[in-house]
Parts: sequence; structure tokens; C-alpha cells
Amino acid sequence: MQYQTWGPQDIAAPAKNELPEVPAERGMVLEDVQSGWVGAVTRVEKSGGMHVVALEDRRGKSRTFRLGFGFLLEGQPIRLMPPAPAPAGKPPGSATPARTASGSVRVEGQRAQVAKASRIWVEGKHDAELVEKVWGDDLRVEGIVVEPLHGIDDLAGAVAAFRPGPGRRLGVLVDHLVPDSKESRIAAAVMASPGAAGNVLIVGHPYVDVWQAIRPSVLGIAQWPVVPRGTDWKTGILAAFGWPHSTKEDIGLGWQKLLGAVRTYADLEPALLGRVEEVIDFLTVP
Repeated sequence: MQYQTWGPQDIAAPAKNELPEVPAERGMVLEDVQSGWVGAVTRVEKSGGMHVVALEDRRGKSRTFRLGFGFLLEGQPIRLMPPAPAPAGKPPGSATPARTASGSVRVEGQRAQVAKASRIWVEGKHDAELVEKVWGDDLRVEGIVVEPLHGIDDLAGAVAAFRPGPGRRLGVLVDHLVPDSKESRIAAAVMASPGAAGNVLIVGHPYVDVWQAIRPSVLGIAQWPVVPRGTDWKTGILAAFGWPHSTKEDIGLGWQKLLGAVRTYADLEPALLGRVEEVIDFLTVP
């Protein structure tokens, strides 16, 4: 993965009135020159008679800044303006972003690498689709493939069949990986198996399902609904939203609505972001 850092020393120092005026767009990644804070735009609002922008970094922390001068976009100084009205028939933010959805610098003109032997395994199709949407550009550059497991009950057997080793590493992202859970016991057993040490990394998030790793505010809610015990979690969530929830097709369509609300890493919870980044780093370190 490629990242770029900037600082005040990198500014060419043109006159302020010569700087390009750029409307703020959700997901746009900016740096505040004075503080060095780098983050994605999550909202623009009026406060105290002036426009302010909220920038959220890769770890989910957010800071607010006044719009105007003092920002870098792709290393170039700009004057940040309020969002421009979307032209008729064109959604806001439709221009090609200079960064990938994960926040890393977009590598232009480079074809995807031939897939390496190393893999990322996730529990199911929805997990794979979410990782692909946010980190897909980075993974194609690195030649890393994401594969769904459809559950981890036989993770030990699957890892043994994969035969991990140097140059053939395996990163596994597990739902609901919390102490004393079934998932934690399975993970511990796998990591104790021959060949796992140094070649397998199992990480997880605390959520019942990867759906819950989407920040509630992205969906326009204060928090995820509480599903009564004994009710299938996804079914209960869709029922709480008032969406169709009776069939597998309903579940799939509901997920596509949720996935459609995700545009960048800033739309996901830090508990998932950190784990996916950890796996990618593990698989791409020489």
C-alpha cells in the first residue's frame, strides 16, 4: 500500500487569492496544514455564522476546521469552499477521487498484479463484499485475493489444507472475536497448529455481524437496533428498519442497501478498520 505524507514545507506558497477553490465533498481526503491532521470529509455545516468541515482520520477520530485556506488536497494547497449544488441528474461527489476508498493514494495507470499465494479469508460473502468495496483498489495493487469461508467451524481443517508457509501467508478476519467465545477458542487452536506461527494471522471485530461495522450515522440512525434473543440477527435488523426480511433474497437486497451507503473507510467503525489494515500489512510485508 502506498501512502503520502505532507507538511508545511511542501507548500509552494502561491498567493492566497491564486489558490484553486475546491468545494468540500464527502469522502474527500484533506490535510490541515497548521496541525498536520489528515482525514476524510464526513460533513460540512454552519456553526457560529461560519462553515466548518469535519475530517475523520483512519482510526475514526474526528476534528473540525473552519473552511477556507490552509488545506492540502493531494499535496496541493487549496481554498476549501462549501459544497457545490449537484448538477441535475448527477450525484454529489461523482468526480474520480484522488484517493482510494481506504484512504491510501490512488495508483493511476497500474494494472492489478497477478494474484499471490497469500490470501485474506473472511467469514462470508457480505464480509468479502465490504472489504472489496473499501480496500479493493489496494488489494489489486498488492495482488491479494479475498475469499469467503462461509463460517469458521472447520477453520483448522481449512488452514491445514491451505498449507501456510513463507510466501504463502494467510490472514483471517473473524466476526465476534471476543474473549471466551467459540470464535476465540477456534482461533487459539488454529494458531497452535504446526506452520501457523508467523504465517497465519487471525484477527476479529467485536460485532455479531459485519453489517454492524457500518457506522450508524451513515445510515441516518443513532445506533443499530437491538435484536431480541432467539431472533436471527439480520432478519431482526431488516424488520426493525421496516424492510422486507422473509427470504434469503430479502436479506441480500437489504445488505445491498446497507453496502450502498458505504463510500470510504470513514463510513466504517475503527474496530474493523484497524483489523483489516493489520491483515493487509501482515500479508504485504516482505
